[in-house]
Amino acid sequence: MINKLILVINCGSSSLKFSVINVLKKKILLSGLSENFKNTDSYIKWDFNNQKQKKFFYSKIDHKIILNYLIKYILKKTLLYNNIIAVGHRIVHGGEKFTNPVIVTKKVIEAINKASIFAPLHNPIQLVGIKEVIKIIPHLQNKQVAVFDTSFHQTMPETSYLYALPIKFYEKYKIRRYGAHGTSHKYVSIIAAKILNIPLNKLNCISCHLGNGSSITAIKNGKSIDTSMGLTPLEGLVMGTRCGNIDPAIIFYMFSKLNIKIEKIYKILTEESGMLGLTNITSDFRYIEDNYSKNFKIKRATDIFIHYLSKYIASYSILMENKINAIIFTGGIGENSILIREKTIEKLKILNIFINHKLNNKIKFGKMGLINTNNSVPILVIPTNEELMIAQDTFNILLNK
Repeated sequence: MINKLILVINCGSSSLKFSVINVLKKKILLSGLSENFKNTDSYIKWDFNNQKQKKFFYSKIDHKIILNYLIKYILKKTLLYNNIIAVGHRIVHGGEKFTNPVIVTKKVIEAINKASIFAPLHNPIQLVGIKEVIKIIPHLQNKQVAVFDTSFHQTMPETSYLYALPIKFYEKYKIRRYGAHGTSHKYVSIIAAKILNIPLNKLNCISCHLGNGSSITAIKNGKSIDTSMGLTPLEGLVMGTRCGNIDPAIIFYMFSKLNIKIEKIYKILTEESGMLGLTNITSDFRYIEDNYSKNFKIKRATDIFIHYLSKYIASYSILMENKINAIIFTGGIGENSILIREKTIEKLKILNIFINHKLNNKIKFGKMGLINTNNSVPILVIPTNEELMIAQDTFNILLNK
């Protein structure tokens, strides 16, 4: 099986990421992205053998069109098609049912559809990906694997995942904390254990996945024991366009006093809040970092982002009980924002966490390494690789089968 490959598909609400990975060699042979589905400047771009290509469609497209183009044109043109032995799909929400990746069956599809109520922008689209692959590559119908963002967090205790609502809302409707970004948190914890030469089942760390969507996870003995995202990916940290933690009464006030419809409130909280709402300019942290000291609104928004992040790190530190082995930064912002890492760590001196500014300034653009001083808890920057994690999980499921 040395030359057998895994196709990884990640369907977003208006985008699609894909890659073809040789798991045993941990090598990405093909990677690509399609975006702007709802616009007339939609495109697909891919990288194969360090040769980048791009195709514009000049029309509105959908996931079915892109999957057909990917499989019938790109995979066959690159001669990868015949060596693909399985397909791994990223699924945002698995509810309580899935604690591990699973081979896709009719019952699994039904369960993913049922969990769509908690991830209405993602699960239905990801089901489109699964069903379309069945049509296009029927011989791999029983070799599709669903890898859930929520499964890594199924080790959380009740004290972490239950909300202080009447218990019937959990028992009957399964309203609880589920978390997200589990694949990323799992991957960076595995890498951190190797770097620090600590057995994974002894690793105590706090993982910060910072991107347009951000979450932080407390990992004790290699397992998730608490995480910032909740029933949906709206709770927790300040994010690109999502508000994170707010007083729930704000929603009632917006509805009853400001006469804003529920659908509009949802859009405000998910698409118009966070850094975009606070700056009233952008959610792009590259622009934000460049203008931190030049624009008052950008500085204020960034300081709020850092305030929430440092509070979460500090509060999760007490869950480690005896020792924190590492603080991990990952995701687009965590991997690349020198400013965010610096300003956040400066607030955590009471926890014996200190940043080495020289090392911090060097780590970005895919680099990995320690950025702490000698007398500090280790601070690691680890580029996440959710696609590789999905491919490995898919490969392992097939072997176990």
